[in-house]
Amino acid sequence: MRFHVLATDYDGTIAQDGIVAPSTVTSLERLSASGRKLVLVTGRQLPDLRDAFSQLDLFDRVVAENGALLYRPGTREERLLTEPADEGLAERLREKGVSPLSVGRSIMATSEPNDRAISGAIRELGLELEIILNKGAVMVLPAGVTKATGLGAALLELGISAHDAVGVGDAENDQVFLTMCGVGAAVANALPALKDRCDLVLQGDHGAGVEELVERLLADDLASLDTLTGAGAGRAR
Repeated sequence: MRFHVLATDYDGTIAQDGIVAPSTVTSLERLSASGRKLVLVTGRQLPDLRDAFSQLDLFDRVVAENGALLYRPGTREERLLTEPADEGLAERLREKGVSPLSVGRSIMATSEPNDRAISGAIRELGLELEIILNKGAVMVLPAGVTKATGLGAALLELGISAHDAVGVGDAENDQVFLTMCGVGAAVANALPALKDRCDLVLQGDHGAGVEELVERLLADDLASLDTLTGAGAGRAR
């Protein structure tokens, strides 16, 4: 076995409109039964993710809050990977009328065009925070925190190299963790810019695309991708 981990985004990837199809769950169960590990990498906050998807124990690790929080479903342990959310910033944003505004363990989330108000508040308070965009969503996190840093922490706990991982996603904030994987794949509904930087563009959208990727992993461990292009050949590094 060459690839030991599948790292997947949630919204727009395994889930469509927040819901994971039963066939996608079955497909992921089959991959897990093959001896491979599953890691969910999402911008969602953990309570919201639990409400949306009751089968988190399917995954060996969950990277939540766009890389800020690592969750171990087997033991229900949570590990904050960075500084907690700045309450001063949250209060300032509420004063500015930023709505909706969700505050997690570290992340703050809202929607466009609130990024302009957030940028101004960050400058006013002199904070080292970054604004991350994701298909109209706006996330605020400590500088340097990404899905890639969160996945790196998850893989370190699992004792697996990123070169032995396959990643799949659909949006801007997925690019960093797809690039670090041995193979980065995009579902058919992914943004064009993300497709251009991936090794493999799947024919199926959302969960159907992930099911397609699982079938290819089970069939030949993506050996056919090496034959056609060479893993990593299609991506700018």
